[in-house]
Amino acid sequence: MPTSAPGCSRRASDKGFTLIELMIVITIIGLASAAAVLAIPDSRGRVFDEAARFAARASAAHDVAIVESRPVSLWVTAGGYGFDERRGGAWTPMSDKPFRVERWKDGTRVTLTGRGARERLIFDATGLADRPMTLTLTRDRATVTARIAADGSARVE
Repeated sequence: MPTSAPGCSRRASDKGFTLIELMIVITIIGLASAAAVLAIPDSRGRVFDEAARFAARASAAHDVAIVESRPVSLWVTAGGYGFDERRGGAWTPMSDKPFRVERWKDGTRVTLTGRGARERLIFDATGLADRPMTLTLTRDRATVTARIAADGSARVE
C-alpha cells in the first residue's frame, strides 16, 4: 500500500482538474486565438485604408485651393495619383509631402468613371470641383469606392 506525505490525503474522486484550472486554460486558448485572428491581415481593411488615404489627400487639396485662392488639380491613373497647382498659367506638380505623387499599392486595380487613361479633377479657388469623380479600388476580392462630389467633398464607401 502506497504511503502519502503526512497531512495529505487524496481520495479517488480528487483526480483530475479543478474548475479554476479549466477556466484558466480556456482563457489562455481564447487569448491565443484572438491574437492569431488579429495577426491575419484583412485585405478589405488594407484597400479601405488606401481609399481613405486617397480621400483625405483629396480633401486636403480641396482646402489648399480655398486657402491659397488658386486652382488645384487631382489626377488619377491606373498606376497612382498626384496633385498639381496652377502657377503662371500652367499646371505645376505640387512638391509638398502630402501632395507628392502616390502609387497604388501592389495588387490594387483602379476603375475610373471617365474613359481616359488619366483623369483630372480641378478644384477652383472656391473649392468646387469641375465635375464629380468616382473611382473603385479592388484588391484580393475586396472592393471600395471613393467619391469626390461636385462640392469638393470626398468620402469612401
